[in-house]
Amino acid sequence: MRPPIFTKADGGKLEIGTYALTRLFYFVQDTPNKNEAGGLLLGRHIVDSTDIVVDEVTVPEPGDIRRRYGFYRARRRHQAIIDRRWRESGGTCVYLGEWHTHPEDHPTPSDVDQRDWKRKLRDDIFDGDYLYFVIVGKRSLRIWEAAKRGSHCMLIGEHCHFGADGVENDNPT
Repeated sequence: MRPPIFTKADGGKLEIGTYALTRLFYFVQDTPNKNEAGGLLLGRHIVDSTDIVVDEVTVPEPGDIRRRYGFYRARRRHQAIIDRRWRESGGTCVYLGEWHTHPEDHPTPSDVDQRDWKRKLRDDIFDGDYLYFVIVGKRSLRIWEAAKRGSHCMLIGEHCHFGADGVENDNPT
């Protein structure tokens, strides 16, 4: 599986690494009994460029609330993971955004998602000028970019991970 690479608004690239991608796809809501899942995007800003790599994601932790149409993250546990990874990496592994699943083929953010993203832009502390929001659907993953001082979230790409025949698609779109 090749990692998808997306073009950011500033012309830089954002890559979701294979390890992170594999963890995201594990939680696809491909059956009616699977609840939403979510977590944080962790990775690094590449020195002397505007490129970013998502190296890992947190996954549902004890205390998170998972429902068919909702995911609520227990902040303290996920924050502890961010803090630990930041220390272990010497300050290079940072919080880049959030991810969650939707039980639809090609996901779109709900009104709740959009309000939550705006709140995170306003209240969260993060490196860089943007946060990234990934929603994993049954057939594709979509990613949005939002500026720290803005209120608009822009779709920057889609990666179709399963074709109509159910076979994994190794070509990012």
